[in-house]
Amino acid sequence: MRRLLSLACLIALPVWAQPGDAQPLPAVPPPPPEMEPFDAALEPQVTIVRNEKETREEYRISGRLYMVKVTPAVGKPYYLVDRQGNGVMIESEINPHPVSPPMWIIHSW
Repeated sequence: MRRLLSLACLIALPVWAQPGDAQPLPAVPPPPPEMEPFDAALEPQVTIVRNEKETREEYRISGRLYMVKVTPAVGKPYYLVDRQGNGVMIESEINPHPVSPPMWIIHSW
């Protein structure tokens, strides 16, 4: 049965392919589209301020401060973010691994 089905497909293949359907492939692929001009106003400006207690990285776009990364001399870094755009900085959890798997006790004695 399988041989008959595969034989029928091979016989029907030339019927589907019409000689006018084939498009020749271009010899050289077209060049990539042109890049947009660089707009420095859209890139964040980072100012690094260091002292003996901490290092602060201040992120600005168009002169407006929107985020500060504080890396203390001892401890983990934390972020202050202006979420509303009103200049009030709120401590934010920016974690590269935000998923914490559930840990349930299945059985205990």
